[in-house]
Amino acid sequence: MRNVENKEDRLLLERLRKGYADGLKPIYEKYKIDMLAVAIAMAPDRPTAEDVVHDVFISFAGIARYIKIRKNLKSYLLTCIANRIRNIKKVDCHCAASIGNMDSVVRTNILPDHVLTAAEEGERLQQALAALPDSQKEVILLHHMEGLRFQTIAKSQGESINTIQSRYRYGMRKLRAFFAGGNKNV
Repeated sequence: MRNVENKEDRLLLERLRKGYADGLKPIYEKYKIDMLAVAIAMAPDRPTAEDVVHDVFISFAGIARYIKIRKNLKSYLLTCIANRIRNIKKVDCHCAASIGNMDSVVRTNILPDHVLTAAEEGERLQQALAALPDSQKEVILLHHMEGLRFQTIAKSQGESINTIQSRYRYGMRKLRAFFAGGNKNV
């Protein structure tokens, strides 16, 4: 347990492992928004994303006493989210992912132009990310949305830092090409 780098996370895990009735709730409250953001970005739709977050927490609660988290609880949970969504995509053969859909903007003629422009740019970003391979999309989202360092991402995925940086670099190159060319395909 001493391997977890964050003291607060170490204490939360200790309470959970000791079987306290409220042991899971603080972990859920601390990380649910981050987990949902990554799940929404990678899942085919919001309901699937929400289901994945809850499934991961249920699984986590069941195995928390037995697992060894090496460094970072947040990275562990986000990696679980990403892996669960990859498995769902394999089974269901879903090809499109969604980054938006958080609180969809109702488009009417009475909305200000800047809201419509932001919504259109969000749709273009969603299209560009959906066209990326999952491995590149995941690194970009974890790095930009969650602020994780490449080294942390590499450790959580069991990859070398060079592999993670390459995925990021290739993904960003494809996104730049998408926006520079106005293409629908990356």
